Amino acid sequence: MKKKIAIIFGTRPEIIKLSPVIKLCQKMRVPFFCVHTGQHFSYEMDEIFFKELGLASPKYKLNIKSKAPFRQGDHTGRMLIELEEILLKEMPCAIIVQGDTNTVLAAALTAEKISTTESYTGFQIKVAHVEAGLRSFDRSMPEETNRFIVDHLSDYLFVPTQKAKIQLLKEGMPSNRIRVTGNTIVDAVKNSLKSAQAKSSILEKLKINQKKYVLLTLHRQENVDSKKIFAGLLKGIALTAQKTRLPVIFPIHPRTLKRLNNFGLKLPREIISIRPVGFLDFLWLEANAKLIMTDSGGAQEEACILKVPCLTLRNNTERPETVAAGANIVAGRQPQGILKAALKMLKTKNNWKNPLGDGKASKRILKTILR
Repeated sequence: MKKKIAIIFGTRPEIIKLSPVIKLCQKMRVPFFCVHTGQHFSYEMDEIFFKELGLASPKYKLNIKSKAPFRQGDHTGRMLIELEEILLKEMPCAIIVQGDTNTVLAAALTAEKISTTESYTGFQIKVAHVEAGLRSFDRSMPEETNRFIVDHLSDYLFVPTQKAKIQLLKEGMPSNRIRVTGNTIVDAVKNSLKSAQAKSSILEKLKINQKKYVLLTLHRQENVDSKKIFAGLLKGIALTAQKTRLPVIFPIHPRTLKRLNNFGLKLPREIISIRPVGFLDFLWLEANAKLIMTDSGGAQEEACILKVPCLTLRNNTERPETVAAGANIVAGRQPQGILKAALKMLKTKNNWKNPLGDGKASKRILKTILR
């Protein structure tokens, strides 16, 4: 077995959150290679991120996209087949995965299955799960199933907070597998905020001023795959914009745009849709927003780090630390509830303490794996 690490990802948030680990491997000359499953792949959704974050192109690009939201098994299974070929060829001693996507599930399952055939292959592959221990307690979300299974397969559980560690201990995970590291998104934001300030001209392009707009993201299937829920969310967002007289800037996700057109829905005039933007532009939009409205876990974290009030457009969150800190509120999906929660968060003093770490998570993760 060769002493090298495989870093496997498939979506934009995974690239961002693993970028500090990749850079540290480069700096420390740790042998590694990257695999991009292609779960998300377009210039706007991820290729631009490699350029902006200074990352080398992945050694393997698989382009395995989902055929339909209800074809989860097909999507994960195709990844399993391709990843098995790569891991058997490369024979890494460990894989690093981040988060809760089908990519993460497929990679962890593949490594674990290969390890059970040690009598044939002569080697095992350790699984390191970054951002372990998160729970929404909503099993209707595919992400919840993914993160639960991957946690219970992993050899290394790198949790962002003490709360996540406690959750894993409740589930019977051995304490010697768990390490509280903080969240790598803090590392990524700290490393990139000055670059965003220096390089981004997104505010000028959109002709908007600092703290004079709301930033919106919306993409989760439980929100945009139902016409009724999607329409209700748009109504609540429009009510907020009308009441606060703040325009809503909406970098629209490709699947969200597709659903919008399929349902025959129209965006309220207060919502200004734009194409997806790169990491630096999006980070600068976040940093200068008056309020962030989102169903994204990563955006909840970034808002908390950047001291921007956040509204989670869901009935739950796997980032309860942001709510406890006073940086975030779970608004639900009803129009009046969204308006009420938004007005409350706009009165918030942005002086909460960031509960997600000190920006050294990637160093702790790599040090543990190498040891």
